[in-house]
Formats: sequence, structure tokens, C-alpha cells
Amino acid sequence: MISRFLLLLAIVSFSYGDKLTDIKATDMIHIGVKYDFKPFGFFDKRGRLVGFDIDLARFIASKLGVTPSFKQVTSSSRIPRLLSEDIDIIVASMTHKISRDKEIDFSISYFFDGQSILVRQDEVGTTAKEFANRKVGAIKGSTAGPNFKKLVPESRMVYFSEYPQALRALKRGNIEAITTDFTWCNVQANDSNETLKVVGGLLSYEPYGIGVPQNESKLRDAINFALIELVKEGVYAELYEKWFGKKPKRFPTIWPK
Repeated sequence: MISRFLLLLAIVSFSYGDKLTDIKATDMIHIGVKYDFKPFGFFDKRGRLVGFDIDLARFIASKLGVTPSFKQVTSSSRIPRLLSEDIDIIVASMTHKISRDKEIDFSISYFFDGQSILVRQDEVGTTAKEFANRKVGAIKGSTAGPNFKKLVPESRMVYFSEYPQALRALKRGNIEAITTDFTWCNVQANDSNETLKVVGGLLSYEPYGIGVPQNESKLRDAINFALIELVKEGVYAELYEKWFGKKPKRFPTIWPK
């Protein structure tokens, strides 16, 4: 009877590990981030990995008292790499959806975006419905493709692994539009020397959350507390203005003590 109890205890202990303790023991947290999604995660002209998500992740790591180690992920690879324990958390402009919550857990929402459409400057279509029977690019693993297909069933979706591939296809005329988060679309339009523009308004609601392994409440709480401190210390507003050129209209939720 005692041996069975000890075995059961060992199984329970293994099932409910303490990822936060493991991270602190190694003094390093492996963070999945995007390298191609300006202004959240990208390489600047000096070859440095920068962006809103990068600064956010560095702040969280400092609050945990560990060193951040960044690993590139894509929209389709980020959750599988978290599940395989190749990374500890995901800070990669990831929309918190109920369907994704079945596989992983999420922090409180730290950014609030919406889906839109990026097109060439000579495009005459201004609404999503006007892209029926036309080629629209989206990124594999993102919410944008399924969202758009549901909204415009007649659209001919073309999927890409990474954003630069989709952007090249749009510029070359291989597709008529890219649908993804408004902030990225807007940055691309502003950087395009008036060759690209954003149309369609906001097609969906996209609250970003930080992905953590399931049943790791200590790690999730530590991240949430760091996000709350980010707001309370005024750092969130500073980072927001730094990367988006304006003051935030909405902040992550601050919990009372």
C-alpha cells in the first residue's frame, strides 16, 4: 500500500512540475519570439534583435531574475516548440484564443490589435468582400487566414511560412493582398514609400497573450505580476510610445492587492 502511495505521489509530482523553479535554477529563460514581425520582433539596421515583444520579454526576464535567451519562432512553430519544451514561454504577437487554450496557457492580454488588409497602392478594393475570388496571402499558423476565409468564403487563400515571403509575393503581384494584424500592415505601408496601403478597417479582435505551458501556475503568475509591474512603473507606456509612436489607449489589467 505504501509503495503504491509513493508511486502515485511521484506521478503527481512529475505531472505538476515547477517550470519557474527550473528556470531560476539555470538562470536562463528560453523565449520564443518572431524575427520578422516589425515592430514586435525584428532585426534593425545594425543587425540587433529589437521590438516591442523583445523589450517586453527582457523586462519579464529581469523581474524573474534570469537571463533571456531568444529563439526564433513562426506563427506555425511557436506552440509546437513550447509543447516540446524547446522554449519556456512564447512572446510572439500571439492572439489568445479559446482553441489555443486547449493546448497551452496564456498570460493576461498585453496588447490589443485587430486584423486588416495590406494591398498595393493601385488596389481599388476597400473592403474584405471585394477580395472574393482573388488571391489573399496569410501566414501559416496565424488566426488571419481562417478568419478571412470565414468572412469571405470565396477568397483564394495563399499561405506562407514567414512574413517576408508574403510581402515579396504582394509586391511582385503574385497575390492581391495580405491579411494579418493591423499594426504590422500599417508599419509596412508606412515603410513602403507609398507603394502599399491598408484597407478594410478592422476585421477581428486580436488580444495578444504570452504563451506558457499548461499547469504551470507559478510561472504564469510570475509573468502576470511582471506585466502588472510593467504598467505600474510606467514602463509599458514608455515602450508603447517608443515602438508605436503614440500613447496606449488600453493597458494590461492591473489586479488589486
